[in-house]
Amino acid sequence: MVSVVDAVGLLVILGVNSLAAALLTRLFRVRLNTQWGAVLYSVLLTPLVLLVLVLVLGGAGLGPDLGGAAAVIGITILLPLAMGMAFDYFWQPAPEEVELPDRRGT
Repeated sequence: MVSVVDAVGLLVILGVNSLAAALLTRLFRVRLNTQWGAVLYSVLLTPLVLLVLVLVLGGAGLGPDLGGAAAVIGITILLPLAMGMAFDYFWQPAPEEVELPDRRGT
């Protein structure tokens, strides 16, 4: 049976990983000039960052025992990756639609 502390720890891991995935996806969309480049970087590099975060947060004692490597990858890496990318692509404006102020003095 999962305790309340384990459930809260898992929610913290999911929240941190989703935030990291959304921020990295936005970073790749803003910095890269091609549409597919941002998608490839998001799909290939973001899971590595999420894996490091899971190892750090899980090593700190957060989260329950999920039973196996496939469950850990699915729940703590793939799910937040999908949620973070969906948040950036569907709910945030495209980088080219955002108006930035003029840079004066440079």
